[in-house]
Amino acid sequence: MDEKLKEAIFRQVEQEPFAKALKMELVQLDDGFSAVEMAYEAGVMNNMFGRAHGGAIFSLIDEAFETVCQTVGSVTVALNVAVNFVASPEAGAVLRAEAREVNSTKKTATYDIKVHDQNGVLIAVCHALAYRTGKPLPFL
Repeated sequence: MDEKLKEAIFRQVEQEPFAKALKMELVQLDDGFSAVEMAYEAGVMNNMFGRAHGGAIFSLIDEAFETVCQTVGSVTVALNVAVNFVASPEAGAVLRAEAREVNSTKKTATYDIKVHDQNGVLIAVCHALAYRTGKPLPFL
């Protein structure tokens, strides 16, 4: 992967307000692969049942999806994201979303994204479709 592109994506995630608010960290990035981590903070990220809010887990998935999509070096946006929640993480768990490109064409790409906790417990699985606009990344 082009180092300039890689550094730019890492920098953007570090500056992104939403990623900062949820304390997400891009930990690995390569062509067609991204890994993002986030600590599950029970007091902030709980739903009305005292378990992890699906929106928090979806946000982690979306951050991994957002970053893996940009490894092609042009603006790529989400068309569809289908998530299956498999388990609820325990309070204090460190969640890791790994996104992998499965297929790509000139205009679209599909990705599989899985979320595990630090013990390898599967939390969520996702299949996502992206559209490649062909426009240059504005932060390069």
